[in-house]
Amino acid sequence: MAQRDYYEVLGLDKSADADAIKRAYRQLAKKYHPDLNPGDAEAEKSFKEVNEAYSVLSDADKKAKYDQFGHAAFDPTAGGGYGGGGFSGGFGDFGDLGDIFGSIFGGAFGGGSTQRRNGPQRGDDVLARVTLTFEEAAFGCKKDVSYSRLHKCPSCNGSGAEAGTSAETCPDCRGAGQRVVNQRMGGMTFQTKTTCEKCRGTGKFIKSPCQKCRGTGLERETRKLTVNIPAGIDNGERIALRGQGCDGKNGGPAGDLVIEVTVRAHSIFERDNFNIYCEVPITVTEATLGAEIDVPTLEGTVKHKIEEGTQPGTVFTLRGKGIPYVNDRGGRRGDLIFTVNVEIPRGLSEKQKDALREFAEACGEKNYAKKGKFAKGFKKKEK
Repeated sequence: MAQRDYYEVLGLDKSADADAIKRAYRQLAKKYHPDLNPGDAEAEKSFKEVNEAYSVLSDADKKAKYDQFGHAAFDPTAGGGYGGGGFSGGFGDFGDLGDIFGSIFGGAFGGGSTQRRNGPQRGDDVLARVTLTFEEAAFGCKKDVSYSRLHKCPSCNGSGAEAGTSAETCPDCRGAGQRVVNQRMGGMTFQTKTTCEKCRGTGKFIKSPCQKCRGTGLERETRKLTVNIPAGIDNGERIALRGQGCDGKNGGPAGDLVIEVTVRAHSIFERDNFNIYCEVPITVTEATLGAEIDVPTLEGTVKHKIEEGTQPGTVFTLRGKGIPYVNDRGGRRGDLIFTVNVEIPRGLSEKQKDALREFAEACGEKNYAKKGKFAKGFKKKEK
């Protein structure tokens, strides 16, 4: 099945800016979050699709490459891939150009292919995922991560040859990595070059392959690491651990371990960047007379005073009670912004209802918009 366009996944067009991309992602991530759609396979699929689209379009470099090459920018089997490691693709081995152009121009580019394939090659990156609670993402934590990677075979030390032996010069291509093929067409002879099948273009042939790694020089292992998750990390963000991916070949550096974070939804708070939002219910009496109310925070309940006559929907801000800024040495944090929601009592007794009627009669027209400016303006509109 063809992969959907990332802009289509987020419901955007290609002119969308960074803010629009972020807004669309937050709405869809919340809509399809597994915690809000338990057991819904389609929602889980959409959630992963949204995270994948955002991880590309939120990164300016990746977005530019995607806009130019599409999904091929991140396909390791495509010619226009992004990056240099396993899951992120790559522009490929430029020595391969010798295979393409050599068949036309008699190998004018042929010299680089074998040299590159015998030279140091960086190991592939490995992608792992961790799921965090809202609080773990806010304050940071340690997480055990288990992942599979390719590491240097201890039996042959990465050479691919059985102990006591070594790779030999390929007898078919004599170390060139390519074979010359003569073709006759219309009475003319054309000379072309193709990749040597025996050594697969490396110029080296292993007569006695290592039995443990079957001549690859690498074997698969499961590795476990305890990873420090920084405070303030957000849903869909990634952490790169340099050199913890697959080992390289021919002395090349190891790839990276890239950890993608999924943050579970919170029962009370919603996050926007480093600020968090919630609603706090209050009684009619508290709103009318003012009170010191309990407000939930990420670190427990705090007291906050509201003035008498507080209206439903009034917004209050607690500075520095939000999410910590990632890796900020100054200890900066976002804010907690809460809205009061006045709850109307239900199931009153007759005695309570009589008391309310007496209260309403005592208030008269005071603080009653329908008998004040609102009423006058409404009558003017009717005429």
